[in-house]
Amino acid sequence: MSSRRIKLTVAYDGTSFFGWQKQHPPNEDPLRTAQGVLEQAVRAVVREEVSVHGASRTDSGVHAIGQVAAFDTTCAMDVDRFAPAISSRLPEDIRVVAAEVVPDAFNVIGDVVGKEYAYSVAFGRREAHQRPLFDRHHLAWVPWDLDCDVMNRAAASLAGRHDFASFTRLNHGRESTVRTITACEVVFPEPQVAIITVRGEGFLWNMVRILVGTLVEVGAGRRCADSMPAVIEAAERSAAGVTMPPEGLMLNWIEYGPPGCGRQKQLVAKRSKATEQDVLE
Repeated sequence: MSSRRIKLTVAYDGTSFFGWQKQHPPNEDPLRTAQGVLEQAVRAVVREEVSVHGASRTDSGVHAIGQVAAFDTTCAMDVDRFAPAISSRLPEDIRVVAAEVVPDAFNVIGDVVGKEYAYSVAFGRREAHQRPLFDRHHLAWVPWDLDCDVMNRAAASLAGRHDFASFTRLNHGRESTVRTITACEVVFPEPQVAIITVRGEGFLWNMVRILVGTLVEVGAGRRCADSMPAVIEAAERSAAGVTMPPEGLMLNWIEYGPPGCGRQKQLVAKRSKATEQDVLE
């Protein structure tokens, strides 16, 4: 049978994973990663030494309900059986939500046109007994009270295409720190809980967690809501806020355009402005 490309939508609790990407330190056992665990399960189902590639390299402790992965296989199994078959061979903290056949030209990284992350944080719980307990692996915590209105005013300044060098860790390894944020919103869905949602074409290393840390400082009155343009203009990591811990971060979804659209966009960007290289994360 000829090979098919299978696209998977994957959800996982990142608490016990060393991130998404496979890692094998020299002279040590491989680290437990979402990609590594998933690839083993896929191989057991298709009975081939396939490679599973993912769209977003989430860090240790970061969760996902809409990670996307893809692999090529000659396995003749009906596509509707892939999700249950693979999930039955996975540990309880990761599962395949859906599977579909995609064109051979589909590129799980290069065809991404948008992503959404959400960050959840408990606030204003100053006493130790008030801190998150049963949801502590999915909810970050800060002791200060937060103001939703001023956080949203600051968040609105982040939308657009900017150089986000202030919002990524040092030694990020990217030629360009220019990215586009299409929306950034803050809601308080319940008392003393804030959710910061960020949508964009792609993100730099730790970018969302630093954006959230800066917005939290605004909400706590430690930073002016109108300071965001100056923080962006500085293009220095020291200008932005703290890096929030990973447990509050969730990858919600990844959106795709037609096969080849992402690579074509990158080529156009390189030709039009050599200093900007849109490598999607």
